[in-house]
Amino acid sequence: MTATSHGRARFLWAAVSVVFVETIITGLALAPAVLFLHWQATWPLSTWLRLALASLAFVPVYLACACSLMLYSALATKALGWRTPANVELPLGDFSWPVLNWGRYLMTIHVVRIFAGPAFRSTTIWNWYMRLNGARVGRNVWVNSLSLMDHNLLEFADGVVIGSDAHVSGHVVERGILKTAAVRLDRNTLVGIGSVVGIGVESGADVQVGALSVVPKFAKLEAGGVYVGVPVVRLH
Repeated sequence: MTATSHGRARFLWAAVSVVFVETIITGLALAPAVLFLHWQATWPLSTWLRLALASLAFVPVYLACACSLMLYSALATKALGWRTPANVELPLGDFSWPVLNWGRYLMTIHVVRIFAGPAFRSTTIWNWYMRLNGARVGRNVWVNSLSLMDHNLLEFADGVVIGSDAHVSGHVVERGILKTAAVRLDRNTLVGIGSVVGIGVESGADVQVGALSVVPKFAKLEAGGVYVGVPVVRLH
């Protein structure tokens, strides 16, 4: 087989495997809800009363399924070694195993943030999921955004606040090349609403990034500074 054929075979295997794993994870997460509805259907009650009880159970059942999905997804990616490789520059078109593992890792994060993120973002439960999924998250961290990827390359010290719709990621794709680097935010760093933090960014303590700002990749933000703009500049 040629190198191109090997790459296509790897891509096909990765696609099939992530669908299989997500099917198992989702099935396990939904199992309690399915069992509850099956059990509830056997109760000696009128149809209307059973429907009313099933409706009232929707929210707690959904929350239980969402928590299960976060748990199983994080455990599966850890067991399978699906992570974003650190400090690499890899062609996407080669479909190398590090690239494919990165893709499968991001797919599992995407599924969780769709089905569990709306309920749990900006809570300690979301922080717990990110830690279990590879992130290093300190105490009293508040993440009010679902646009955080590459959890294993994110490090948030105590008191970090990520505003709504802020984008923080450990990867960027430029001209077909996957580039990765860790993002490290020191204590009490604030990332404003809708801001973008590039790969390799490091902030000192007590840094503030204004809303709708862009922090370029590999930028070093000095402690105590206030940064705004596209790209950011220090105000004081």
